[in-house]
Amino acid sequence: MPQNVEIKALLRDRAAALATVASKSDGPPETILQHDFFFRWSEGRLKLRVFESGNGELIQYKREDTADARSSHYRITRTSDPEVLLDILTQTLGCVGEVKKTRILYLIGQTRVHIDRVEGLGDFLELEVVLRPGQSEDEGKRIAGKLLAELGIEKQELIAEAYVDLLSSASPVVNGHP
Repeated sequence: MPQNVEIKALLRDRAAALATVASKSDGPPETILQHDFFFRWSEGRLKLRVFESGNGELIQYKREDTADARSSHYRITRTSDPEVLLDILTQTLGCVGEVKKTRILYLIGQTRVHIDRVEGLGDFLELEVVLRPGQSEDEGKRIAGKLLAELGIEKQELIAEAYVDLLSSASPVVNGHP
């Protein structure tokens, strides 16, 4: 199962983050509109991601909810008919939440840098260090930590929860601020 190291943070200064990430990026950004549907699964998370193009991805992943760099094991399969898959999964497992976001994706080396604007929550930064075969989780955490420092992200800005959990919590983060 593929593995990456992820970390997520509140983004208090979107413009500054975009400028810094753009200066370090390997190329131009990609803007992606995503609508994620989450389903009941007791062993981790299962979501169907639907893109503006009409295609989708079914993503199964396991990771701890900690406000730090953490390992994520995942599997992804693509679909050209996400609406039918959404219907099947909803009827079979039950949909437990939805997240709509606009993601600006940059690549810096082996790290996917996401600047996310999440509907109902605000702005966030997410790093995914895609581990190479044989590369240690500790090395991925060092890469993520170095990039966080370069972006000026403070420890108190890190968040543990998935967007779907923040949206369903009693006191959600609004406009990027608790």
